[in-house]
Amino acid sequence: MSLPPLLRDRLRLPAIGAPLFIVSNPALVIEQCKAGIVGSFPALNARPEPVLEEWLTRISAELDVWQKSHPEQKVAPYAVNQIVHASNSRLQHDIDVCVKFKVPIMITSLRAPDEVVAAAHSYGGLVFHDVTNIAHAKRALQAGVDGLILVCTGAGGHAGRLSPFALVPEVREFYDGTIILSGAIASGDAILAAEAIGADLAYIGTRFIATQEANASDAYKQTLVESRAEDIVYTNLFTGVHGNYLRASIAAAGLDPDNLPTADKSAMNFGSGSSRREKAWRDIWGAGQGAGQIHDVPTTAELVARLEREYRAARARVGIAA
Repeated sequence: MSLPPLLRDRLRLPAIGAPLFIVSNPALVIEQCKAGIVGSFPALNARPEPVLEEWLTRISAELDVWQKSHPEQKVAPYAVNQIVHASNSRLQHDIDVCVKFKVPIMITSLRAPDEVVAAAHSYGGLVFHDVTNIAHAKRALQAGVDGLILVCTGAGGHAGRLSPFALVPEVREFYDGTIILSGAIASGDAILAAEAIGADLAYIGTRFIATQEANASDAYKQTLVESRAEDIVYTNLFTGVHGNYLRASIAAAGLDPDNLPTADKSAMNFGSGSSRREKAWRDIWGAGQGAGQIHDVPTTAELVARLEREYRAARARVGIAA
């Protein structure tokens, strides 16, 4: 594995809990880190702006207390997602707050994160950047990121079109650093599969929406339990960028999931939001194709323990020593 020192010997599983817009909150992040995987949240989830400091204070303090009282356990670092986009008027504020707290990892999305890299590296923090193709991967590396998150087909939210079996090997041709793989990963078997094709870490989002700590409605969680891969709709209508959403939530908003218009990319807005009555993430629920593997709503601790059992069983099944 090609992991930065910050992550070595601090993970129970080679996994990151992906930042989930609206859904990720301090309770979820803390439980993910306590369970031994990186927990993360979008900075924009902490609203209004002063709430970001409150969240970081709580997360830092609770994880510090937990580690001191459980020195034998692996407690993972946490991460904050920054949306690097012109419409995100909070970006500089949120970066400054993360620098103040020396946030261990910043996860960046959309535009190349030059300014975020400079800020994080000023105190020794890491930056992992979302990419969906080779051009974006190379541009992110030019910015000096510490790892690439390859967002492949089947991922929840803003997903790419490429198979991981295509994108991971192509990136490995020119990059030997940390690769995090995203796309329908919802089991311990899938975590091992991500490693087998050349990734260092699995990026798991949708599966954590259906946990007790997640800030998602009971209806959202139950819809995930009832959905399958065929119930995921790939469209750019709601944000201007293609993403995966639950069919049932689109229908509930009075739209035909099989006959959606397309939107212009300029419609993307992380400030006031789009002008549509139906709002992505609030009314139109994001989800990946791994939804078909979700059958219950456990605690985060229970889910990570299950993922570890599945991961170890998968390793044993293919003859890899524990």
